[in-house]
Amino acid sequence: MEDAAMDVDSNKTVLCRFMSEAGEAIGNLLDLPLNITRDKLQLICNALLQQEENMPYIFLVKEREITASLENALDKDTLNTEEVIDIIYQQQAVFRVRPVTRCTSSMPGHAEAVISVRFSPNGKLLASGSGDTTVRMWDITTQTPHVTCTGHRHWVLCIAWAPDSSRLASACKHGHIIIWDAESGKQVGRTLSGHKQWVTSLSWEPYHRNPDCRYLASSSKDGDIRIWDTVLGQTVRILTGHTKSVTCVVWGGAGLIYSASQDRTIKVWRAEDGVMCRTLEGHAHWVNTLAVNCDYVLRIGPFDPIINPHGVTKDKAALQRDAEQSYKNVVKEDGERLISGSDDFTLFLWSPEKEKKAVARMTGHQQLINSVQFSPDARYAASASFDKSVKLWDGKTGKFIATFRGHVQAVYMVGWSPDSRLLVSGSADSTLKVWSMKTHRLELDLPGHADEVYAVDWAPDGMRVASGGKDKVLRLWQH
Repeated sequence: MEDAAMDVDSNKTVLCRFMSEAGEAIGNLLDLPLNITRDKLQLICNALLQQEENMPYIFLVKEREITASLENALDKDTLNTEEVIDIIYQQQAVFRVRPVTRCTSSMPGHAEAVISVRFSPNGKLLASGSGDTTVRMWDITTQTPHVTCTGHRHWVLCIAWAPDSSRLASACKHGHIIIWDAESGKQVGRTLSGHKQWVTSLSWEPYHRNPDCRYLASSSKDGDIRIWDTVLGQTVRILTGHTKSVTCVVWGGAGLIYSASQDRTIKVWRAEDGVMCRTLEGHAHWVNTLAVNCDYVLRIGPFDPIINPHGVTKDKAALQRDAEQSYKNVVKEDGERLISGSDDFTLFLWSPEKEKKAVARMTGHQQLINSVQFSPDARYAASASFDKSVKLWDGKTGKFIATFRGHVQAVYMVGWSPDSRLLVSGSADSTLKVWSMKTHRLELDLPGHADEVYAVDWAPDGMRVASGGKDKVLRLWQH
């Protein structure tokens, strides 16, 4: 009898309307059966939007994703068949990234721990910075060393690619920054010196703001942020105001620079003249990490696989327009959003262009937060913590979505696949783990490193993941 009752329920219909994320309704009200599947919703949505090809969408009803059918996402106890149900549709990336499943190469060469790994924006080279004072660039196609860059006299703590992939900046514990030519591996210009203590992070001016990729921001333990002209090899501006070590700097796409500090504040600076616009307060301990919702598009600059899928060579002006379009696509609804992670176990979501008040305070971690990253489509944010977990949050509201458990020691870093469907995490337990956004579960466990994994990065083309850590070996993972 119960089964019969369930069948009758499933045959019931409800009034629905499709809504965009911005709240615009498409088409008229529809009488849809409760047991309608996600695939059928996909077809209806594409028909209403008059798409020429079948585009992939995520559907949400009352903030719950429809993964199987409409009835599974609705709370049957509170369901009122008289009310109109809004089905929010969100477009997904057209291309699909396959999960990495195996280590295709172990690349030894560094004599000390690998602290940072980063693919170039065009996806052709991989750079690594190490405690052995060198920076290495690796050829992705042959999976062999491309060049070794020597010049630092202390641990290389951070690296950052110029948005046009032509140069790499690296910074060391002595406070020196060196710019390297990507092709030859030779130093470009003079060593940038001025910081009195070690450099904690580097961030280039975005391509759409300046396609010459000339200016670079650096933050340091000495409490200052410096903006460098990498062509002239000198400081253009020093941003002072933090009272303790600056842990992170991010050059946003709207002409603002964001800095986080051990003085528990985040400061917002105007890039063009260095004026401090506002101070964001709320954290009770050191602020360790920052992420901005346009991180991914700023990183890939003119190499967006959707806008320029075949990597067609264009002039600078056309590439700048492409980069600007990618940026506008991400920030058109909410502007730039910023997330900060702290030693106080919390994260805050900010709308830093406009206000000092946080959009949301995000709690749940039991230990300090080491890394936070927005997904490339900016819909999600993932945070890694010393509490051995990774947490998933809504990138627009800051609401908690899920906890990913599986690591048995501190999680140091997370990295997103370019289609925002997968997440990779690296941990002190010597493993990488790949998590699925569809199931909110562990997709793959990737053991292979002999010690702690400090750094992970997913290539912009989605083909491979790189990782490095205490065992001094760089590993490449592919499908």
